[in-house]
Amino acid sequence: MAEENVVRPVSLSEVKSILKKIEKERGEMLYEQKIALEHAHTFAKMPVKKTTDLVKELSKLEFLQEIHVYKIADILPTTEDDIKTIFAKERMTLGENEIKNILEIVSKYYIE
Repeated sequence: MAEENVVRPVSLSEVKSILKKIEKERGEMLYEQKIALEHAHTFAKMPVKKTTDLVKELSKLEFLQEIHVYKIADILPTTEDDIKTIFAKERMTLGENEIKNILEIVSKYYIE
């Protein structure tokens, strides 16, 4: 039976880990992979394990879709305005309690 290619979001920390593994195994990377790894090194703020735990906890919030969970895990918002910016183009509006919930969860995993 052939494996299906399942597309799912991944965090920047996971991208960094995947690309480092590819670099180690192959020794040579494609130009795009090198650029992506450089970007991940610059912007991934937490290790994979911590990011995965954050994603799991954010996923429990029923009002968040998976894509929003990963966006929050990558950006690590620290203010209400940061969260409002993430959702600015969305059709949904988060309430004050929902925003506070997100900030509390993020603050457990990430300290600037």
